[in-house]
Amino acid sequence: MPATLEIIDRLSSRWPKGYDLSLARIERLLGALGDPHLRIPPVIHVAGTNGKGSTIAFLRAMLEANRARVHTHTSPHLVRFNERYRLATGPGRSSYVGDAAFSDALARVEAANGDEQITLFEMLTAAGFVLFSEHPADYVLLEVGLGGRFDATNVIRDPLVSVITSISLDHQAFLGDTVTAIAGEKAGIIKRGRPVVTSPATDEIRAVFETEAARRKAPLFVGGQDWAVHEEHGRLVYQDGQGLLDLPRPRLAGQHQFQNAGTAIAALRHAGLAVPVAAIEAGLDTVEWPARLQRLMPGPLFAGAVSGTEIWLDGGHNAGAGEVVSAAMADLEERVARPLVLVVGMLTTKDPVGFFSSFKGLARHVYTVPIASSDAGWPPEELAAAATSAGLAAESAPDVADALARLSTSWNEQMAPRILVCGSLYLAGEVLALNDQEPA
Repeated sequence: MPATLEIIDRLSSRWPKGYDLSLARIERLLGALGDPHLRIPPVIHVAGTNGKGSTIAFLRAMLEANRARVHTHTSPHLVRFNERYRLATGPGRSSYVGDAAFSDALARVEAANGDEQITLFEMLTAAGFVLFSEHPADYVLLEVGLGGRFDATNVIRDPLVSVITSISLDHQAFLGDTVTAIAGEKAGIIKRGRPVVTSPATDEIRAVFETEAARRKAPLFVGGQDWAVHEEHGRLVYQDGQGLLDLPRPRLAGQHQFQNAGTAIAALRHAGLAVPVAAIEAGLDTVEWPARLQRLMPGPLFAGAVSGTEIWLDGGHNAGAGEVVSAAMADLEERVARPLVLVVGMLTTKDPVGFFSSFKGLARHVYTVPIASSDAGWPPEELAAAATSAGLAAESAPDVADALARLSTSWNEQMAPRILVCGSLYLAGEVLALNDQEPA
């Protein structure tokens, strides 16, 4: 077992997975490490329910197209913990942290923490700050793990810009059971006097952002009000007070990616970063973000599949994600009609009926599966019942391979299916590994 996994396994056994939102523990630990978070490059801090990772992917692609050196922190990972940290390797280049550097940072964090209570996410976040403080770069793109106000990443004091993407119900046990309560937690990343960019929001959510921004005397730029983005003739049109940009369609699939791309452009402009239009265009053309409406390449999962079968992968797992993913599938259906079949695994902290509801009338069938990498997944039988209650035909299967095998005997070549594996980033990671398509 690599040294990195040995350390993470040890930390996981001592400090079980879970959420205990507070800044006190991470501040104590960072102090013991010499406050590395105060020595990292300028930060773009990103919170939100959906779209955080995609927005960061756009930001990285655009900045790197401008030959900037960019570190990135995202979570969770899909296959390997190393995916949470990209380190700049030169102008316009970055790669996942190597095992040696990662295990060294984790070992130092573990030693500095001693026997103090801590969460695994806080330890991993501290390791990220150590890595970012010791490798040169121009910028750090920092994704919030959960919420914002008490998230371990919120020790950052003076970001270039705070970014808040779309808000919907998720993690209600920790963030509140209304969208305004959740928006209030996300707004906790707003810092005094620093600009804030948000994705388009409802009036009630925008009011939460306006109140917090006013309290912090932070300039606020809201999507749909201070900047706007839309599709026109297959291209992305962005407009704000600085003018209009006519840009290529984003490489990432789905209409919601226009909004995420627009949020990234607004963040760059309101952070005062002079990124030329050519770099924005190149970023839209080259951006990559695995397991977000990703069409899988032919691999082991396609063995025995009907000729022409498509397999798509998305880690979306809440009602808001269900809406945008189902809309993307409906758009594909309009362009190239195929029967849509879902293969779904989901954690018990999620609302399956809310997720499934958006697929009523669109998905022909649902297979529900367990999540092998988590002991907190819905039992497939219960998940199938939730799909049925949302108006879908559903049955449980013991794993993804079994579900795909059933599919291969259910459709003929004139009805090659479009398969969407979705409901969990944990499940998405398992599928990428099964198809020999790990993120690189």
